[in-house]
Amino acid sequence: DVEEAIRGNPIDGVVLLTGCDKTTPALLMGAASCDVPAIVVTGGPMLNGKHKGQDIGSGTVVWQLSEQVKAGTITLDDFLAAEGGMSRSAGTCNTMGTASTMACMAEALGTSLPHNAAIPAVDARRYVLAHMSGMRAVEMVREDLKLSKILTKEAFENAIRVNAAIGGSTNAVIHLKAIA
Repeated sequence: DVEEAIRGNPIDGVVLLTGCDKTTPALLMGAASCDVPAIVVTGGPMLNGKHKGQDIGSGTVVWQLSEQVKAGTITLDDFLAAEGGMSRSAGTCNTMGTASTMACMAEALGTSLPHNAAIPAVDARRYVLAHMSGMRAVEMVREDLKLSKILTKEAFENAIRVNAAIGGSTNAVIHLKAIA
């Protein structure tokens, strides 16, 4: 769909608005197939959850807490209270799952501006990032800086190193191969 939308319209460059898991690699794959100037802006992660003074994230914590309910170490009421504190805002999962990992990979590949992966969805800095990304997309068109000049072997090697350093999702391997 992304590739068809780019090819089917008079588009010189694109800002790719992505969110959860597969959307970042999917949009990058489509734009790379068209070899146009492109920049990624993710929706950003949700704010960290809190429960009894502890940071809790979405995803794995749910499974850990559900196991504690089964083991009888916490009550169902405790579980529900924790669950209610996990999603404090709009945004992608606030753990180093696939969405956060792929946002980091977009930065590591050079396809998004710095801090794109870390600015929470509800943070005012995201508006600044979006504006700066749009301005950069226009500059990239003027410079004829297409994805084929950005998505190099070295960029992918950098992304692989970054994924190892951050303890990113194992899905990144599949997605990076698909983008390459």
